[in-house]
Amino acid sequence: MPSSPTTLTDAPPVPGTAPAPAAPGRRQDRGRLLALDGLRLVAALMVCLYHYAGRGGAVSASWHQSPAHVFPTLSQAATYGCLGVQFFFVISGFVICMSSWGRTLGDFFRSRVARLYPAYWVALVLVTAAAVALPVVVHPVRTDEFLVNLTMLQQPMGVTRVLGVCWTLWVEVRFYALFALFVVVRGVTYRRVVLFCCVWTLAAAVSRTSGNALTDQLLLPEYAPFFIGGLALYLIHRFGSDLLLWGIVAVSWLLGQSTATSGLWHAGAHGDFHRDPHVILGIVTLAFGAVAAVALGWTRWASWPWLVTAGALTYPFYLVHEHLGWFVIRVLHRGLGLPPWPALALTVLAMLLLAWLIHRWVEKPFGPRLKRALKRAGAPAFPRELTAPADGERRG
Repeated sequence: MPSSPTTLTDAPPVPGTAPAPAAPGRRQDRGRLLALDGLRLVAALMVCLYHYAGRGGAVSASWHQSPAHVFPTLSQAATYGCLGVQFFFVISGFVICMSSWGRTLGDFFRSRVARLYPAYWVALVLVTAAAVALPVVVHPVRTDEFLVNLTMLQQPMGVTRVLGVCWTLWVEVRFYALFALFVVVRGVTYRRVVLFCCVWTLAAAVSRTSGNALTDQLLLPEYAPFFIGGLALYLIHRFGSDLLLWGIVAVSWLLGQSTATSGLWHAGAHGDFHRDPHVILGIVTLAFGAVAAVALGWTRWASWPWLVTAGALTYPFYLVHEHLGWFVIRVLHRGLGLPPWPALALTVLAMLLLAWLIHRWVEKPFGPRLKRALKRAGAPAFPRELTAPADGERRG
C-alpha cells in the first residue's frame, strides 16, 4: 500500500483532501477487518431469525403454526431480519473493492470461483438429501434442475432453486461481473472506482424509469445503492475522508432506504408480518453507519480473534441455514417435542456447527486447490494489457 496517493489516476481529485493510507500490518487495519467479520455474522443471523421466526410459509409447517403465534414478541423483530441482505450488500461492496485491489482480472475470477462454489455445491447436496429424506419440509427438485443449480445460473434459466437464499448469490454474481468488466479489467484505482460508482448510480436510477426488464437485470436498481455505498466506504477506509466519497455514500443511503422501504414495508408472498417504514429506514441507516464506522477506524478496538472464525462461518451458515434449519426445527419441535425456544436455539447452534464443518473440511482444503487448478489451466488467460494498470497508474 502506498504511503500517499500521488498520481492523478489514483488520488482524490482535490489535493490534500485525503490522508495517507495506513501502513500495512498496523493494528488499526487488523481491528477494522475483524470488526467487518463480526458484522457479516450479524447480518447472517438477522436473515436466519427472519427465516425461522419472522415470516410465514414453509417454516409455519415446521412449527405447526405461524411463528407469530409461536414467538409473539420475537416475530415482530425477526420480520425485519430480511434487511440483513441489504446489510450484506454494503459489506460486499467494501470487501470486493478491498480484495480486488492489485489483482488481475484472472486473479479476481479465480478468487470468486474458489470462494463461492465449494461450499455452495456441498450445500446443494445436503439440502437435496434432506428434501429426499423429509419432502414435507422442502420438495426435492428434478435431476436436471439440480444439475443446472450447480452452475449458480438457475434463476436466469428459470429453473427451480434448491437453496432459497441463492437469489442473493445471483445478485452478487451480477455485481462481480459489472465491477470486473468496468474496473478490474483495467486495474482498480481510486478514479476508476469513483467513476464506476457515479455512472452506476445514474444508470440504475434511469433504468427504473425505462420499464425494461433487461436493464433491471443488468443494473440492479433495487440493490445497486448498497454495493455502491460499500465501494465508496472502502475508498474512505483506504484514502481517508473526502467530500466526493461521502457524497456517494449519502446518495447511496438516500436511494437505498427508498428501495428497501418501498419493497419491504408491506406483507410479502410468504405472509411476512407488517413492517414499519420508519424501522426499515433505521435499520438501513444502521447498516451504512456500521460499515462507515469500520471505514473510519472507530471499531479498531474489536480485535478479538474469534471474529475471524465468525467471518469464516458466515457464508456456509448463510447457505445451509434456511431449508436445513426448517428440517431440524421440524425434527426437534414436532418430532421430539422440544419447546419452541430450545428448538430455536439448538437449530441455530446446529447450523453454526454445520457451517464450521463445511468451512473446515470443504472450504479450507478445496478452495485453494480449486484456485490453483484454475490457475494451472490458465482460466481465464487474459492478455496482459487487459489486466495491468495503464502507464503512470498505481493500484495501491
